[in-house]
Amino acid sequence: MAQLVELRSIDVVPDEERHGTAFSQFTLWLGANLQITAVVTGALAVVFGGDVVGSAAGLLLGNLLGGAVMALHSAQGPRLGLPQMIQSRAQFGVRGAVVPLLLVIVMYVGFFASGSVLAGQAVGELTHTGDTTGIIVFAAVTAVMATAGYRVIHALGKVAGTVCALAFGYLAVRLLDRADVSALLHDAHFSLPLFLLAVSLSASWQLAFGPYVADYSRYLPRTTSTKATFWWTLSGSALGAQFSMTFGVLVAATAGEEFLDSQVGYVVGLGGTGLVASFFYFVIALGKLTVNVLNTYGGFMSLVTSVSGFRGQRRLSRAGRAAYIGLVMAAGTAVALLGKDSFLSSFKDFLLFLLTFFTPWSAINLADYYLVAKERYDLAALADPHGRYGAWRWDALAVYAAGLLAQLPFLATGFYTGPLVDPLGGADVSWIVGLSVPALLYWLLARRRAVAVPTADAGAGPSADEPAGFLG
Repeated sequence: MAQLVELRSIDVVPDEERHGTAFSQFTLWLGANLQITAVVTGALAVVFGGDVVGSAAGLLLGNLLGGAVMALHSAQGPRLGLPQMIQSRAQFGVRGAVVPLLLVIVMYVGFFASGSVLAGQAVGELTHTGDTTGIIVFAAVTAVMATAGYRVIHALGKVAGTVCALAFGYLAVRLLDRADVSALLHDAHFSLPLFLLAVSLSASWQLAFGPYVADYSRYLPRTTSTKATFWWTLSGSALGAQFSMTFGVLVAATAGEEFLDSQVGYVVGLGGTGLVASFFYFVIALGKLTVNVLNTYGGFMSLVTSVSGFRGQRRLSRAGRAAYIGLVMAAGTAVALLGKDSFLSSFKDFLLFLLTFFTPWSAINLADYYLVAKERYDLAALADPHGRYGAWRWDALAVYAAGLLAQLPFLATGFYTGPLVDPLGGADVSWIVGLSVPALLYWLLARRRAVAVPTADAGAGPSADEPAGFLG
């Protein structure tokens, strides 16, 4: 059991503790995407007016584009042995990284809440206790799994990926038996704005994994191929998400109001009644458990990273770990209980809102890692506000702000629509602007203030147990 419970948090993983293969990224991200919230995300493309073919095609494009960005982040893990958001200190400064970190924490809480709403429905039905009790029970189980850490999370992903693939495959067959597929395919009313909405929905889904994806590849051996990590991550995440979202498209196109009234209830009803229904309620809860554990673990990492930037925290006790995880759980559960009755109407805007804030961060992080630093960082300096990367990098934060502002004219959400949305036929292309503008600006900035990086391999710095090493 001692080997299952993770002891490290945001410190560097030394070579002697590295293990596994890049294929582990496929099983983890397949399991994280074969779940009910991905189904709902795909359904939104139809709920808001898209046709089946255009919606499925748009979702596929978004999953591939957003998934590629997410997989580039994943490939950083084996190289550096660090959690994802620690790397932001190289771009924004040891303390300046708290700016995107705070937004990341909001993301984790929001996804924890949205996942808990749907899983709570399943647990409530399974235990005959109701949605509220189901949300609370599910949140508590999530916190326990997240506290165990890395090995347990990967084991959960393997189990959930296998079980959910079989279960959703069966549900898809049952759905196709009910649906007039020919009529759905011929009911084409392609609209470019709605196609781009589908692209944005799935791209935002994938990009939202970016701030924590390297957390789950950082224990891989340093010799792990960058290409292998990239392709296994992309294939698992894109395949799982596209299957779930296409299933959601077909469900929304065939079920209409019946699905809108009870997303979990309708999907389970496809499988059957009685014990069969109970099994599918369990499957839905299992699929959501996987991704909610990721969200809780990522929130814990981000909170510790934020605090350590100001306190110089080097180690974290088990009690401290449990406290941070409990805080994320409590916040996410509170939001879930408050928003459980208006879930579907608010989820689309939440996804697109996240996309606005995380595309500039992804652009800056990837431009710095692959184009500027050439995959090499001074690990010790990432913990020193007086070191190479400084406490605050105001120029990089200004680029991040510029990336946010550049998106506003193109943004279309329920609470704000930019002036260039109507001329584009209502299409939201803000995420494309949010990736390209800050990446270019940061690259130009880096050329002016080029920071020399040691020629030694990034991971060849001091180990996590040496006094001069990163957070150790």
